[in-house]
Amino acid sequence: MFKATVYVTLRESVLDPQGNAVHESLHTLGYDEVEDVRIGKYMELQMNSEDQKAAEERVRDMCEKLLANTVIEDYRFDLHKLEG
Repeated sequence: MFKATVYVTLRESVLDPQGNAVHESLHTLGYDEVEDVRIGKYMELQMNSEDQKAAEERVRDMCEKLLANTVIEDYRFDLHKLEG
């Protein structure tokens, strides 16, 4: 059994209006040290697999087909074996 933690973010070349709105709001609240904000998605997947390499391939396939829009988004993931 594995736990995959998936992070999906807009590519640097893609405008992030939601991130810009949060950035402006933080400045309005006095957090002037914030230089940039990018909004993304965070997902946790528990997978029934005994083989780490196979689990990694499956997560990569899920990201490419459903979890990320690879035209405008980048993704990365961490995979950890669950004890028990």
